Amino acid sequence: MSKVAIVTGASRGIGAAIAKRLAVEGVRVVVNYTARPADAEQVVRSIARAGGEAYAVLADVSDPVAVEALFDQAEVRFGGVDILINNAGIIQPGTVNLADSDDALYQRLFAINTKGTFNTLRLAATRLREGGRIVNFSSSAVALALPGYALFAASKAAVESLTQIFAKELRGRHICVNAIAPDRPQPTCFSVARARIRSSGWPSSPPGAPGHTRGYRQRRGLPGRRGGRLGQRPGAEGQWRHHLAATASLITLPRQE
Repeated sequence: MSKVAIVTGASRGIGAAIAKRLAVEGVRVVVNYTARPADAEQVVRSIARAGGEAYAVLADVSDPVAVEALFDQAEVRFGGVDILINNAGIIQPGTVNLADSDDALYQRLFAINTKGTFNTLRLAATRLREGGRIVNFSSSAVALALPGYALFAASKAAVESLTQIFAKELRGRHICVNAIAPDRPQPTCFSVARARIRSSGWPSSPPGAPGHTRGYRQRRGLPGRRGGRLGQRPGAEGQWRHHLAATASLITLPRQE
């Protein structure tokens, strides 16, 4: 049976590109969106024309009731969920120093970037099938610590902490939990120099105390997969090829003993 993936924020941009790439690999995809239903349906049609299966579901990830309905619809439509891609997120509108930040900006960033990820992970703990994959999106802003992006970076740093700890809590279910921290897009393609992958690896057995897990490791650069859709020129889906390679690599990450 083919795998089933939920991709949040998949109506456009990198979320849409990931949804299409997964479909090419034979994964049945739930295309989640919050706005732009026409864009989401266009992604579904594009996948269908290429011979894949996809289904668009409206759900605001900051709303736990809506997220539960998202999982419900995925299970009704495709029978279960194996892969969760937490792509939905927002960036603050320009640089804003911490002293000038208001409550509304704080609440909006953390509601989508942090609480949205929390809402999906909490359900994934019990509703992802054994052997599943979770990829959360962080940001290079966490490591770069750029002035003017304190709230955004903090919201994504929380995602990295959730990823580290959640991977340990899921030990025994063979669910691989990772976070990718992409760099900011350039006019034609992404810069690879500062792109990072944070990878939890698989929950593993001792050495050491019960529940010991392999460390949360960091690698510079992105996996060097070439060919096929990843090798096309920049522009359209090719614009996201480095991030698609990273995401695909994390989904197929081999188990570590």
